[in-house]
Amino acid sequence: YNGRHAPGEHVRVFPLSNWTELDVWQYIAREEIELPQIYYAHHREVFMRGGMWLTAGDWGGPRENESVEKRQVRYRTVGDMSCTGAVDSDADSIEKVIAEIAASRLTERGATRADDKLSEAAMEDRKREGYF
Repeated sequence: YNGRHAPGEHVRVFPLSNWTELDVWQYIAREEIELPQIYYAHHREVFMRGGMWLTAGDWGGPRENESVEKRQVRYRTVGDMSCTGAVDSDADSIEKVIAEIAASRLTERGATRADDKLSEAAMEDRKREGYF
C-alpha cells in the first residue's frame, strides 16, 4: 500500500490479489459457499478453437471447419462465451475441483482465456472498446 496520496484522490485496494485459484476454492470449501453449477463438470456441447473448448452461440461459433461435440467439461472462470473456454474435467464437487487444481500445471487464465492467447494487450483492447 502506497500511503502517499493527496486528499480527495481515490485509492484502489485489491485484498485478494495475491490469492491463487486454489486459495479461492479452499476458501469456498471452508466457508461452505454454494456456487452455480456452471463451475462444476457437466456434459456440454462444445467445439475446439485455438486449443480451447468453447460453447456454441450467436457470438460467432462454431465456424464451418469446427465441429460441435458433447464433452464433460467445466469452466475455471466464467465470462463472455466468445472468450472463455472450458476444460475437460470430471470435477463435479468442490473436493474434486480442489484436487484437480492442485494437480494442474495450467493457470486458470492460461487454460481458459482466449484473450490471453490472442495478444498480450487483448484484455486492454476490450476495455478500450467498452467491454468493462
